[in-house]
Amino acid sequence: MKLKVISRTDDLTEICRTYAGAPYITVDTEFMREKTYWPLLCLVQLGRPKLDGETTDDWKRDGAVIIDPLAEGLSLDPLFGLMADETVLKVFHAARQDVEIFHHLAGAVPVPLYDTQVAAMVCGFGDQVGYETLVRKVVNASLDKSSRFTDWSRRPLSDKQLQYALGDVTHLRLIYERLSDRVTKAGRTHWVSEEMDFLANPATYVTEDGDAWRRLKMRNPSPKLFAAACALAAWRENEAKRRNVPRNRVIKDDALLELAASRPETVDALNKSRLLTRENRSGDAAKAILNTLTQAGQSSSAEMTYPKAGGARPNAAQTALSELLRTLLRAKAADADVAPRLIASTADIDRLAMEDAPSDLPALQGWRCEVFGVDALRLKAGQIALSAGPQGVRVVELG
Repeated sequence: MKLKVISRTDDLTEICRTYAGAPYITVDTEFMREKTYWPLLCLVQLGRPKLDGETTDDWKRDGAVIIDPLAEGLSLDPLFGLMADETVLKVFHAARQDVEIFHHLAGAVPVPLYDTQVAAMVCGFGDQVGYETLVRKVVNASLDKSSRFTDWSRRPLSDKQLQYALGDVTHLRLIYERLSDRVTKAGRTHWVSEEMDFLANPATYVTEDGDAWRRLKMRNPSPKLFAAACALAAWRENEAKRRNVPRNRVIKDDALLELAASRPETVDALNKSRLLTRENRSGDAAKAILNTLTQAGQSSSAEMTYPKAGGARPNAAQTALSELLRTLLRAKAADADVAPRLIASTADIDRLAMEDAPSDLPALQGWRCEVFGVDALRLKAGQIALSAGPQGVRVVELG
């Protein structure tokens, strides 16, 4: 396939005008974020189906393109306009990181959108199936993986690298069409639609500084340690965004938790930390850390308690119920030919087994409730039992 790399705004405008006439487009991105907080967008790949009246040769030439966001003077506004065009479906594979980039750069989520990874899970391809697997199983083709770990920010890129990138949207056209057809024939379009509602929600891509503590691994911290860790994590998140550097470039997790535990009050005490980097031992960084810890200790947040999943520790009966619910989940997932993890996570199963299980668990909503949630609640209430035999696990009604 002849490569078409867009580096001029007028060319991008014309391409987006043409692609706006397609019922769907396939989208992928190549980015780097090892040295930054926000992803550095390096390439955008677009593909489209053949348009009415278009010759096969024209489609092969213009039916897939690569956009170079790093090209000098290139404005991505025409692309953002296409992403916002609600008459064109945007098809991604494992969409979340790609969509996050568009949300960050354009302030909006591409709509409407479709994720073939979700569709594949609904169609029985397993948990979080990779693009390469779908290319092999759905398209009966293979991918050259030698360019997989390319530094996409370097220029120039070779034809081999660009061909690799383009393959992420060319095969995706047929994958989408075949999976979409399978989903429709199985009567599961609303299953995929419910998942797309989550991906299309802008809140999915917003990380509030106050929630940054969730990235930390803490084991039953005291209220004071938890409050300090929350405050430091929020400060780190804000600082990483401001400087556009990875969180661990500001302060590493182990150093953050050490400071939350020791809660130093002076620069001298701060410098006793074994894990703190030199740049955080003096100057504005040291002042910010000490001020953050002081405020955490003085505020009402010092009485915060670490939220334990599922509340209190499960008793023996609840632990046994969790195992039964897992068995039911595997059986229901096998019957529906979907990945169990798509229906319910391990943590959600444990929460469901608790006496005060929240009613807003994903497993108790929408299609998941149809497939699993209803019988899960009936099992918990003692209205049904499970029986195992040569034909597998089945539900037994209790009088």
